[in-house]
Amino acid sequence: MQASTQKAPIYLDNHATTRADPRVVEAMLPFFLDEYGNAASSSHRFGWAAADAVDRAREQVAAALGVEPGGIVFTSGATESNNLALKGLARGSSGAGRTHLITAASEHRAVLDPMKRLAREGFDLTIVGCDGEGLVDPDRVAAAITDKTLMVSVMTANNEVGAINPIAEIGRICRARGVFVHTDAAQAVGKIPVVDLVNHVDLLSLSAHKLYGPKGIGALYVNRQRGMKLLPLFDGGGHERGLRSGTLPVPLVVGLGAAVAIADRERPAEAEQILILRERLKTALERLIPATQVNGPAANRLPGNLNMSFQDVDGSALLMTLRDLAVSSGSACSSTEPEPSHVLMAMGLDEETARASLRFGLGRFTTADEVDRAAQAVAIAVAALREHSIAWPGRG
Repeated sequence: MQASTQKAPIYLDNHATTRADPRVVEAMLPFFLDEYGNAASSSHRFGWAAADAVDRAREQVAAALGVEPGGIVFTSGATESNNLALKGLARGSSGAGRTHLITAASEHRAVLDPMKRLAREGFDLTIVGCDGEGLVDPDRVAAAITDKTLMVSVMTANNEVGAINPIAEIGRICRARGVFVHTDAAQAVGKIPVVDLVNHVDLLSLSAHKLYGPKGIGALYVNRQRGMKLLPLFDGGGHERGLRSGTLPVPLVVGLGAAVAIADRERPAEAEQILILRERLKTALERLIPATQVNGPAANRLPGNLNMSFQDVDGSALLMTLRDLAVSSGSACSSTEPEPSHVLMAMGLDEETARASLRFGLGRFTTADEVDRAAQAVAIAVAALREHSIAWPGRG
């Protein structure tokens, strides 16, 4: 029988999720099979081993952020961390007279939706805009702050266009006004340096599956020196210093610790290699396809992010055509909705251009061959769709 020459599908959707690093899986396996104790069981060696593993993971996450381990609260992921930070602080401080919240139009739905929920509960919400590159201007944040403002939430790096926000500057402004700062750093941790900005925030969310760890585990950093009162989202056991009840999934916690430690150690070299591949993809797409547009900043951008619009091409049709290429037209959490990307619209793109956009997410396991094949596949698909488009001026 003749061997198949069909090549494997290409994965360029690393903002949605990443493949687990084999080293992370190896670190997790003993806690599924041998060391399967409950970390809260303090009367036997199985529980002690689990508790020790959790402590090590907490130290690994803390070391990567440059904070004390006692500030790390394990959650199911960044969405839960965001909800705990935003709802927990707002509800815990509701009697202090500060009922005004600020966030940005370019935030992930995991921040926008909890903020809107709080607005329905009676909090005042201001959503500031972003610029044409997807960046949040600290001056806009400063102008929105009032004497009633409790907190500001601005993401570290945008999940659609890769824009890296000036969180340290926003943090300095907020600290001077007595305002708490939360940042969703799910796309940033392990991809860019974060230690310096952590000094300027009070709450920070992260997820393991965005940095080659397992799904279902994340963390919230709580700056315990700032005297914040957070109410837990649910009760039952008082785990994680009373902020997150529930039996810890020790294998996943171990996986998070391992993933963060590997990313922290290898980030500089890895980021440089991924950036080279991203520029290779960008150059190839611009060479092969006329009438393209890069969305987002040229600098201050995640190394693995490329967001491009293809004139007179429907993004949904393009995705359906690219059957062996995993990319997206926006946030994976909003991919079931027919509306164009709210991030691109907030940046000022018209609806047609926003709908004609694709997000490419390169990562640790992306190869140069995959980049070249992806560029060719997109070029062929765009040409085919334009051939049948009445709007395309080059249509014969």
